[in-house]
Amino acid sequence: MAAHRMIDVNGIRLHIAEEGEGPLVVLLHGFPESWHSWQHQFGPLAAAGFHVVAPDQRGYGRSDHPEDVAAYSILHLVGDVVGLIHALGEEKAYVVGHDWGAPVAWHTALLRPDIVLGVAGLSVPPPFRGTQPPLGVMDRMFGGRFYWNYFNRPGVADAEFAKDPRTTLRKFFHMASGEAPAAAEGRQPLVEHGRGWLETMPDPEVLPEWFTEADLDVLTDSFSGGFTGALNWYRNIDRNWELTAAWHQAVVDVPALYVYGDRDLVPAFPGTPELIAALPDLMPSLRREPVRLEGCGHWTQQERPAEVNAALVDFLTELRGELRD
Repeated sequence: MAAHRMIDVNGIRLHIAEEGEGPLVVLLHGFPESWHSWQHQFGPLAAAGFHVVAPDQRGYGRSDHPEDVAAYSILHLVGDVVGLIHALGEEKAYVVGHDWGAPVAWHTALLRPDIVLGVAGLSVPPPFRGTQPPLGVMDRMFGGRFYWNYFNRPGVADAEFAKDPRTTLRKFFHMASGEAPAAAEGRQPLVEHGRGWLETMPDPEVLPEWFTEADLDVLTDSFSGGFTGALNWYRNIDRNWELTAAWHQAVVDVPALYVYGDRDLVPAFPGTPELIAALPDLMPSLRREPVRLEGCGHWTQQERPAEVNAALVDFLTELRGELRD
């Protein structure tokens, strides 16, 4: 059973859940989620001999929600991971991320390879910085309808999602799951002009087996303060592109693992299927071919906990064994 406490990191307070003893593994959640997204990973990773820690990242749950939009840049988010590792009394750690947590994990390995023993990303592949600001690219490609662009309209998505957080989250988790038609058909996540995103999302009568009403209760409670902190991550997409100019064409060189679902909307983003196919050649530090989970949607570690746990335990145990040799 995971224990909970607050940790002071870089001038803010982070809520963490933790379990086990041994080398540190930091688990980073995505949007719109919380530490609870990793509930199925705590026991197996702890049983394998690791100290497992999952924070509510800044802007989420019981952690602090800075008001300044610029306080959610990738440098702040990586800084939180580095600060958390040190605050827990460790010099190095394994870092695992899903959805937005994956870019944070990948960039922690890219910017601070000296403290990352190994990195795993779920859903979002390793970062290969483009030549143009991403928001403009998506704006032109989809006529302003791509969800990143919708999220960047001040206060709009915030108000839509906060009106009924439980319905918002129920719709999101169904829409991006492997059971949803949109995932099966590989549709792009677009928001029609003049409409909210939730308007076009089906409201499922029954939740997927892997996402219970109790899970929805926990998640809804974590968004009782609204969605603005979480949405501010998206409002830094172009800023992150500017801030990472010094790492253009740089490649993550610590041991790495990538896992994704074949019905996940994110790996179907423009250009991403080609990137995934080329990863073994582009990224020599990748320890295995990308792990593709059949019938799995976006919520990788929740939809396919057994397969994800097996891949993570195998990967982390192998790296730990190399350190001992």
